[in-house]
Amino acid sequence: MLDSKVAVIKIGSNVLTQSNGLPDLDRMAHLVSQIQELISKGKKIVLVSSGAVAFGRQSIPLPEKLNPVFKKQIWASTGQIKLINQYQELFGKLNQPIAQILVTKEDFRDRKHFLNMKNCVEALLQQGILPIINENDTVTITELMFTDNDELASLTAAMINADTMILLTNVDGIFTGNPSEPSSQLIEKVASSMPEVSSYISATKSSFGRGGMLTKYAMAKKSADLGIQVIIANGKKDGVLSAFADKSLRCTWFEPQKVKHATKKWLAHGAQYYKAEITINEGAKASLTSSVIRSLLPIGITKIEGEFSKGDILLIRDEKGEKIGLGRAEYTSKLAIERLGQKNQKALIHYDYLYLFDHD
Repeated sequence: MLDSKVAVIKIGSNVLTQSNGLPDLDRMAHLVSQIQELISKGKKIVLVSSGAVAFGRQSIPLPEKLNPVFKKQIWASTGQIKLINQYQELFGKLNQPIAQILVTKEDFRDRKHFLNMKNCVEALLQQGILPIINENDTVTITELMFTDNDELASLTAAMINADTMILLTNVDGIFTGNPSEPSSQLIEKVASSMPEVSSYISATKSSFGRGGMLTKYAMAKKSADLGIQVIIANGKKDGVLSAFADKSLRCTWFEPQKVKHATKKWLAHGAQYYKAEITINEGAKASLTSSVIRSLLPIGITKIEGEFSKGDILLIRDEKGEKIGLGRAEYTSKLAIERLGQKNQKALIHYDYLYLFDHD
């Protein structure tokens, strides 16, 4: 485990919820005191917290027959107030100011929105204020929802150039089988060179969380590939964050690769946000995937599908239809179509705004 200066801590709904579905206030208070301890040691912390639905469920009884989507929206929106008030009360006792930031996927898709959000979080951290980030459940529809708060934590860690992401769940980490079976062993380290361990992971979802361990693994691996160390640990255990600080934590640790450029971190998460697709020829593919740094020029593009503006994210495919990577458009689709296949034209995607899958 490496030292950390800037960390995103995600607390799962199954950590803050008791078996009866009501909030676990004792656990919440215990974690708050440990977060404060990390801040007092000079670490910058951003908190991504689930648990709003449990707080809503506690205070608002709803009829059984009500549409489950409406139920969740009502519980999330009423519970969010209670959740943040509970955090304010607990952190207030420790003289730690907090701020609430509610986000949607759209905020990460648009580069201008993204930078505004990044600047806001960084300004809060500079002033010693703890940002608590959550999804704005009331306005998000299914297609635009985060897979779960693991994805939100992963995007946030990439956004603020965090060196660490801690995912607190109700098990010690990833096991070689079902964690409840005695023969299952904890995988303590996922090295960057290791073969896939996802085959070990149980696909069952937790009763309160939206995403299972497979989602956690996928998000952790993506973040580690971008140069962020990731820890999956048991938030139900006493002293979990203190153990992280003194490096005695029993957990699954994902070894980070070399840190990627900030823009590439943003692009790496753009697989669901792209506005249009472009197909490139074999020559352009060979050029982009070589060890020499190259931008994507119109001469190598054979097809453009969809309309886009300058600054939009584009998905790049090869002639077989395989996904090659993502890039930010330097100009509009109208101009790109006019320049298609032509020599001596400005690059449609500059290398600084190009993220290649498996090659980068």
